[in-house]
Amino acid sequence: MTEEARGRSAEINRTTGETDIKVSLAIDGSGDVSIVTGVPFMDHMLTLFGVHGFFNLTISAKGDTEVDYHHTVEDVGICLGRALASALGDKGGIRRYGMSYVPMDETLVRAVVDISNRPVLHYLAPVPDQKVGTFDTNLAKEFMRAFSQHGGLT
Repeated sequence: MTEEARGRSAEINRTTGETDIKVSLAIDGSGDVSIVTGVPFMDHMLTLFGVHGFFNLTISAKGDTEVDYHHTVEDVGICLGRALASALGDKGGIRRYGMSYVPMDETLVRAVVDISNRPVLHYLAPVPDQKVGTFDTNLAKEFMRAFSQHGGLT
């Protein structure tokens, strides 16, 4: 894996036996996003993350999606978490804590974040075992776990 950070931005590359992931993140962006993971629902959600967060975000992922999406989803979470941690650097000038409620369609989500470098995921989303398109909804928790662990987030 290689990492490179400039300003409040970072580039992360990760290659494993199952995946090849490239993430470029600029926190102080304009919402310019290009996401290609081979997992359509994840592409959609990460596009919204970048657009509504005003991040410039490019993610290119190739994985063993013919088997399932697990490795790709988890490894994108790892890389995005590392990119965020790297881009934040010493975390100067940020508010350590934050929270938000977001209503969308038939859901209401509350997210509470502590950028503490003591990662823990407390995930209380009662999601039935099902799919959104071809996406196994249980993989959302795996993504969030990888993102929080490698981003240093609680």
